[in-house]
Amino acid sequence: MPLQTLYHQFPKASKVTRTQAEKQKRRRDREKAILSSQGLDWSEKEKILYTAQTPPGEKKDTSLPFPAAYSPDYVESSWYQWWEKEGFFRPEQHDSLPHAVERTFSMCIPPPNVTGTLHLGHALTVAVEDALVRWRRMQGHRVLWLPGCDHAGIATQTVVERKLLRESGRRRQDMGRDEFLQEVWMWKNEKGEEIYSQLRRMGASLDWTRACFTMDPGFSRAVTEAFVRLCDSGLIYRSEALINWSCALQSAISDIEVDSKELSGRTMLPVPGYERPVEFGTMLTFAYPIEGHDGEVAVSTTRPETMLGDVAIAVHPEDPRYQAVHGKQCRHPFTGELLPIITDSMVDMQLGTGTSSKNLFGFGWCFFLQGVKRFDARQMVVEALVEKRLFRGKQQHSMTLPVCSRSGDIIEPLLKKQWFVQCKGMAAKAIQAVEDGELEIIPQFYSKTWKNWLSNVSDWCVSRQLWWGHQIPAYSVELPQNVNHKEELWVWGRSEEEARQRASVKYGVPPEKITLTQDPDVLDTWFSSGLFPFAMLGWPQQTKDMERFYPNALLETGSDLIFFWVARMVMLGTELTGQLPFKQVLLHSLVRDKHGRKMSKSLGNVVDPLDVIHGTSLEKLQEKVRAGNLDPREQLVAMEAQSKDFPRGIPQCGTDALRFALCSHKTQGEDVNLSPSHVLSCRHFCNKMWQTVRFTLGVLDSGATVGPLGSMERWVLSRLYSTVLQCEQSFEAYELHSVTSALYTFWVNSLCDVYMEYMKPLLSPQTRATEGAVACSVLFHCVSVSLALLSPFMPFITEELWQRLQLHHPPASATAQPSLCLQPYPSSQSLVRRYLSTPLTFKCTSRSFSTFTKEELQTSHSHSVTIRFILCLVS
Repeated sequence: MPLQTLYHQFPKASKVTRTQAEKQKRRRDREKAILSSQGLDWSEKEKILYTAQTPPGEKKDTSLPFPAAYSPDYVESSWYQWWEKEGFFRPEQHDSLPHAVERTFSMCIPPPNVTGTLHLGHALTVAVEDALVRWRRMQGHRVLWLPGCDHAGIATQTVVERKLLRESGRRRQDMGRDEFLQEVWMWKNEKGEEIYSQLRRMGASLDWTRACFTMDPGFSRAVTEAFVRLCDSGLIYRSEALINWSCALQSAISDIEVDSKELSGRTMLPVPGYERPVEFGTMLTFAYPIEGHDGEVAVSTTRPETMLGDVAIAVHPEDPRYQAVHGKQCRHPFTGELLPIITDSMVDMQLGTGTSSKNLFGFGWCFFLQGVKRFDARQMVVEALVEKRLFRGKQQHSMTLPVCSRSGDIIEPLLKKQWFVQCKGMAAKAIQAVEDGELEIIPQFYSKTWKNWLSNVSDWCVSRQLWWGHQIPAYSVELPQNVNHKEELWVWGRSEEEARQRASVKYGVPPEKITLTQDPDVLDTWFSSGLFPFAMLGWPQQTKDMERFYPNALLETGSDLIFFWVARMVMLGTELTGQLPFKQVLLHSLVRDKHGRKMSKSLGNVVDPLDVIHGTSLEKLQEKVRAGNLDPREQLVAMEAQSKDFPRGIPQCGTDALRFALCSHKTQGEDVNLSPSHVLSCRHFCNKMWQTVRFTLGVLDSGATVGPLGSMERWVLSRLYSTVLQCEQSFEAYELHSVTSALYTFWVNSLCDVYMEYMKPLLSPQTRATEGAVACSVLFHCVSVSLALLSPFMPFITEELWQRLQLHHPPASATAQPSLCLQPYPSSQSLVRRYLSTPLTFKCTSRSFSTFTKEELQTSHSHSVTIRFILCLVS
């Protein structure tokens, strides 16, 4: 094993602001608040099913009787298959749009793991991105929203390994690499489409004809090309260095995949692979007797198990306590080896000593105590030191514990030769791009975070000791025996043949006399993910998609991925393509539960969005908690909280309600505290929309109606104009919560609570043909425009209702589109043109039409407004 110089010291912990007792009190108070909260109150709604025999991909039959109440099962049936079959989500559809503009909007979805199932983080991403995509498509832009899936090296390999062990008792090492990879591909082909079906269930208007997987042949060629180019330019190099080793994963991980857990003192923590919690946050002291001398050297450490590998004892050269022992030796109490006492100015004089050690626990097991795990070895070493009377005590010690963010395992520092990406130069370019305004980060305050992190970025270890993934296209070189080379020899290439030719040229040896062995490691999954914006379009070939859609217009993702993914895409994209991969970065916040807690399996508060869409019982919710790996106390708190929050389970809310609820939160900079009760209120809004259209269709007569507008008609049209203006301004600023708020307020408050109540008396036989007819035409206009405004957020119910409106009142325009998702998105300019066109005379002061209040418009003489209005049905 290579020798590593590791002193038994840990970085000093940052200032701890709360004691353990204070933390426990806050935890108890939070649990009390959670358990005392009011549960979700709801009543079971009748489920109405769509029973027509519509073949998949055919248009839904909207001539059937209008159901009396809104039902997600009925509304969300059949539409998506029709949209997808007709190619409405493909950018080629742009050429057939009469309102098309020569602008392109391209974006890639953050590729979910192939192992994944839809969680609320995915749901928020889909709701936000699909709203933006559908809005741009309705504006007439050429839109590409490209789907993809990540091979998720560590996660996928772990899942398949567990499956094989559970079903056949075999480990991957029993099978060999090729057979194991066949099993992974079989699992991927069986399970890998689940996430795509869930994205379809959420209504995501992705171009599925361009879907890519990060292990597809084309994408794999892009990964190889990127590695070779970066090696050729010196930005990827091989070096021996300290890496973060996860014993649970049996692989290296990068610095940003390591969480720092601050401990103020003795703490018992659960560790994967151990039945009982392990003690951390203590400093243990033991003695090494000096050979041929009565004295001893005391060593303090937080990791006593590593003393089994000690090969030297280091003291500070200026420490007066150890001046007399320089150059002497100590006898190791267990190995019997003599350990020289050496001097090193890196030793902390407050601790007094350090040791130089062999690595013993890089793979999780002690090499001296065969078959004993590292933290079991810790206890055995302490007991043996006590028995030999060399143990000198233990005390509380504040420390920073490195924890694997993926597995929760305690990280071991390991000296190992790996491949690294040199990041400093690329990071400087990424910082400059933001400072020069070439790349915009929204919200803007993340720009400071961006600069701070990239200014201190370390080189990126991209080697992973896995079998599933892109095997590193680098080869160790073995030359004939008569060629003298002491150092390790490596070459790289797009193929083994290219690597052989490179080695021949580099070392002056005929190709046939060279033996190559490919590095068994694979590349970090984030390396391939970092190529996604251009590899998905066919890079390194200059394809038509690359020419048209690169750089992307926007990258939208969670703020937690700003370093894992966003920064790496910017660095790799700029280096490999010469362009930034996108022009804007829009970051949304984390989704938390209604109590503000991060959704986590360890807390038992994860809400499956499919449970919100379809509904579920309390028993099924608690089955998921019991199936998890919570400790008994956490499990009890989680299940009691579920009983309080969802005594009758979660009601069926539907996709549209979930999407609208997610977009109604301010996602830029503020975490989303999502409550199922809020989603339920959005389902009630769906029913309000449903009943409004039923009423509208019930009172409408065919044809256009000409007549003078009353004050209430003028008022509701001014409110509609203000709503459209608010929507377009807020969409441009990516403030979707302002859009949804404006739409909800108009539909519920202005349209239903005021205008529809006003017009009901006008439907009497005496006024039905005059004032009532004009009022109904205005109602139809307001409903039609509002459905188009809501379409990006609630695609299913708006399509259903819009199609029924068109069925009863076919559009006059010959250029009308077959689906609402292809209709022009209402704009303030289009409404002004419509209201001020020839059929409409508008005489008043120079005040904007939208500025009139309800009270002003009711007083007709105040502005001498005379309007003759013809409402053409929406085309």
